[in-house]
Amino acid sequence: IFKLPILKSLWTQKPLYRTFHGHSKLLASDVYSQYQAVRRGEQEIPKYFNFASDVLDKWTEIEKAGKRPSNSAFWWISGKGEEVKWSFEELGFLSRKVANVLTKVCGLQKGDRIIVVLPRIPEWWLVNVACMRAGIVLIPGTTQLSAKDILYRLQASKAKCIITDDTVAPAVDSVASESQFLKNKLIVSKGSREGWLNFSELYKNQSADHSCAKTRIEDSVNIFFTSGTTGSPKMTEHSQGSLGFRPLLSESYHNLFFFPPVFRYWLDLTPSDVIWNIADTGWILTSLTSVFDAWVFGSCIFVHQLPQIESATILNTLCRFPIDTLVGVPTLYRMLVQNDLSSYKFMNLKHCMSGGEPLNPEVMEKWKSQTGLDIHEVYGQTETGIICSVFKGMKIKPGSMGKAAPLFDVQVVDKNANILPPGQQGEIAVRSKPIRPLGLFSEYIDNPKKTAESERGDFYVTGDRGTMDEDGYFWFIGRDDDIIISSGYRIGPFEVESALMEHPAVAEAAVVSSPDPLRGEVVKAFVVLSAAFSSSDREHLACELQEHVKKTTAPYKYPRKV
Repeated sequence: IFKLPILKSLWTQKPLYRTFHGHSKLLASDVYSQYQAVRRGEQEIPKYFNFASDVLDKWTEIEKAGKRPSNSAFWWISGKGEEVKWSFEELGFLSRKVANVLTKVCGLQKGDRIIVVLPRIPEWWLVNVACMRAGIVLIPGTTQLSAKDILYRLQASKAKCIITDDTVAPAVDSVASESQFLKNKLIVSKGSREGWLNFSELYKNQSADHSCAKTRIEDSVNIFFTSGTTGSPKMTEHSQGSLGFRPLLSESYHNLFFFPPVFRYWLDLTPSDVIWNIADTGWILTSLTSVFDAWVFGSCIFVHQLPQIESATILNTLCRFPIDTLVGVPTLYRMLVQNDLSSYKFMNLKHCMSGGEPLNPEVMEKWKSQTGLDIHEVYGQTETGIICSVFKGMKIKPGSMGKAAPLFDVQVVDKNANILPPGQQGEIAVRSKPIRPLGLFSEYIDNPKKTAESERGDFYVTGDRGTMDEDGYFWFIGRDDDIIISSGYRIGPFEVESALMEHPAVAEAAVVSSPDPLRGEVVKAFVVLSAAFSSSDREHLACELQEHVKKTTAPYKYPRKV
């Protein structure tokens, strides 16, 4: 992890960006420029790194010296008139208070794990940064998790603390007694709840004096639960390096022998930019776009609470606020293009990105015709982060997810890990040997078998099938397993089948993917009824089964077709 000779070959010539004014703005980032020697291969990757102290606190220094634009580091609106704006200095001040809550009040130590299930509210970001400062491992979860999902995560992760809000707290209380590792429950609420510590009251009364933990670059920073075809969700571990240091290395060019060189970075942000990501707080996409990758470049992270994803709210927000970059799942764009977009005038929007599943070319065309903006597709997984992207300035091939991202050697391989020629269908894979790219996950925690199975020859295999054309563009075909991707959510058939089998009416159940014009795919369940229910009203029973699955597992997993 500390030696990346591939970077040295990239810099055999003098750095061309000095004369390539078109993209010099990105390289002007003071924090980013401090690691130029590492990107050139002249220095090794540091053994110790902490995103809070080595990136966020450095931006505070730059900000205080008057060398950063005056825009906020964080900008949140509720949609009901409430607004929060923080500079990097204010973010640091408040996150140190939260770090003291976690360490002094809750007694958490470096390496301990905490589950955070919160909607898009400022406290989610404070806890993220506070955990980095204290060396505590944060496990994000979607607010749609059921009590059963929460119990599984508490038991599997051995988390000592959970932070959530009034909506999810009852589900936590219903299973907390079954988790022997859980020591503290913190609630983000204006009121009180028996057995819970009030997060807001605690952190406001804490000292802002906190020393950042000394963390190694391979130390765990986040764990994401990701669904598989069989069995329960796996714990995917990411490190300070794979999430925090990776974007500091992500400087690359293609066509180095031609002038001008083409700069490639999937977000293409500057300290003056405002980025709005609409993904759920439980996803790695939010950790990338709304924490690590955006703040590396000193950009402003914009957040709308969005209790409900509504077209009018999103379009009006784009018209009222100076958002430069929009990131969302394809479902978002499919929903937005159903409106008359010509009646909206976006204030500042320049760059649109889509990820989580393939986007229909007809949606891209309709968006472009009415807004004048392209949608740039990105591709990745919980295990990899972003490994392919249609970078700004690249030719867009509708339906393609672009080219390999910096640091990743992405190929299409066969079952024996042989690289396939352009146009031939195989499995999308990332070269992981002899040098494992910094952006890859560390392991599936407590599951060495699954970790080993994710490797084939010299490659990490994604489980996605695709092709690569003569120009190096990748094209997604489908999953090599039975994973269902609906509105960007990964859903394992086994989880839904298990939930259905708990209902007395179900003798057998099989769950598959079914095409859907809005969500891309939806869950479809085939059910064989038990004898006692064979004469029941089918339509009523289908609704009952749907409600049962919603209550047994996360609501986004329920079968929309039965």
